[in-house]
Amino acid sequence: MMALPWSRLASLSAAALLAVVLSGCAPFGGEGGSGTQPGSAVAEPGANGAAITGKNRVSLLQNEGTDGPLRTLTVEPDGRWECINCAGDGVTSTGALSEEHRERLQKMLANPSLANETDEARGYKVACIGALTSSLLTSAGLITSQDCPGEIRPPAAEEILLLLTQNTPAELTSR
Repeated sequence: MMALPWSRLASLSAAALLAVVLSGCAPFGGEGGSGTQPGSAVAEPGANGAAITGKNRVSLLQNEGTDGPLRTLTVEPDGRWECINCAGDGVTSTGALSEEHRERLQKMLANPSLANETDEARGYKVACIGALTSSLLTSAGLITSQDCPGEIRPPAAEEILLLLTQNTPAELTSR
């Protein structure tokens, strides 16, 4: 078996993470003519009968290194959250954000600058091997950052990441 260059391996990890996100989660509303109004939390039937949720839902996917376990946090518009494998031990935990945190999160998710922070808008490429990679899946798109020396995190997405990691079992930085 031929060894892959590190940059290729990092790209494959990011691609694998994105594939898990897209195959394991219901698509988010907003773009693509789903008919939902901005801020809507109503589920509508989508392609192949999959439910499309409104814009106020957010998911955080985290993976440490190239072979670390995938940790997933999903926060619904009403503030209920579910964290799958947050400690890397396969345990699923649930809870709810306080009303104050839920309202703050909804305001942050409505921030128009998130569209400029998506991986596509920034031309983001994974830079570090072995670092904690955090990907926020919002209605604006996928926004990835790494716990890497010198990496500048997108400011609006960073606020969301901080709120989520301070109020759920999700992690902000590598352990």
